[in-house]
Amino acid sequence: MPKAAPRKPLPPAKRDPAFDGLALLSTAVLLTDAQFRIVHANPAAETLFAVSTKTLQDAPLERLFSDPAALIEGARAALNQEWSHRAQNLALTLAPRDAHTQAQVHAHESMTVHCVITPVLEGRTRARVVIELRPIDQQLKVEREARLLEQARAHRDLIRNLAHEIKNPLGGIRGAAQLLEHELPNRELREYTQVIIKESDRLQGLMDRLLTPHRLPTIGAVNIHEVLERVRSVMRAEFPMGLTVVRDYDASLPELRGDKEQLIQVVLNIVRNAAQAMAVGDDLIVPQIGTVTLRTRIARQVTLATARHRLALDLHIIDNGPGIPESIRDRIFDPLVSGREGGSGLGLTLAQTYVQAHHGVIEVESRPGFTDFRILLPLA
Repeated sequence: MPKAAPRKPLPPAKRDPAFDGLALLSTAVLLTDAQFRIVHANPAAETLFAVSTKTLQDAPLERLFSDPAALIEGARAALNQEWSHRAQNLALTLAPRDAHTQAQVHAHESMTVHCVITPVLEGRTRARVVIELRPIDQQLKVEREARLLEQARAHRDLIRNLAHEIKNPLGGIRGAAQLLEHELPNRELREYTQVIIKESDRLQGLMDRLLTPHRLPTIGAVNIHEVLERVRSVMRAEFPMGLTVVRDYDASLPELRGDKEQLIQVVLNIVRNAAQAMAVGDDLIVPQIGTVTLRTRIARQVTLATARHRLALDLHIIDNGPGIPESIRDRIFDPLVSGREGGSGLGLTLAQTYVQAHHGVIEVESRPGFTDFRILLPLA
């Protein structure tokens, strides 16, 4: 039997040469048609949005973003004016994926970008829009961390000067009250001198706490779970009724380099604040359905204080208390700012100081029923 003739190879699929040029760009680029349906996404866009071009083929921008109104308005203006449209600090919210797309993402996940929208006119009947998106979230985060670090330094200098100025007359006031107490003929009047002495001692302790962060940390190997267990034991002793401390640990975490006592103080100040915020009455003994969760994870490729770290400790201290009042939420780490009546407003200031001494950052997210303090510390 004669052999069958070999099949001719199929011709390669026709490819738009413009796509090859977009593939060379390091910024995310979306190419849409005149109806703002996605025609192509370059590799940088696929990486940024964790989705493939095939998934987005002929999909509207709503498939990728929950509210693309600003993008569509800019694209429409670019087409009408035949001129590039730019948007700075544009906030975009990613749309949650459905079962027909790739991995599920969290709803309301947002990013901030610089955006350039350029029209590509191909005759009268065909037009395309090139949407270039450059994320600046990391840049904004670095700028915010640098600003907070500078503010913290200014606060420490101010507090240190004030503390020194206040400590000097305190000794004289306490000494004068003691001399006066010995001269008083009536013992009942000594009650007032005791008030002066005790209040002087309290202020002296406050000044000592303000000056304590200026000592250098004692660096050594620290197991963060030993730190958390110490805090857990202390809190169980202070609040024997009603406070639940939930442990959610990643046992694979390596040791970090740091001052163990300072790290204990950081976590203790945050957990104690949470327990006191959930307390009932003035005795601060019985938290009301109080739950504090201590969660440890590993974060990868993290920028802390302008330095890039391959691995970092990602520690979350979460409580179900009333939350931080909105009026002080942006100033919660400032000295002498407290959301609780009678609070000194120093616990979180000290916590931030100690975390920064370990080249880390501390952040907070809060709403009624949920407060999450996140601490990132570099791992060796």
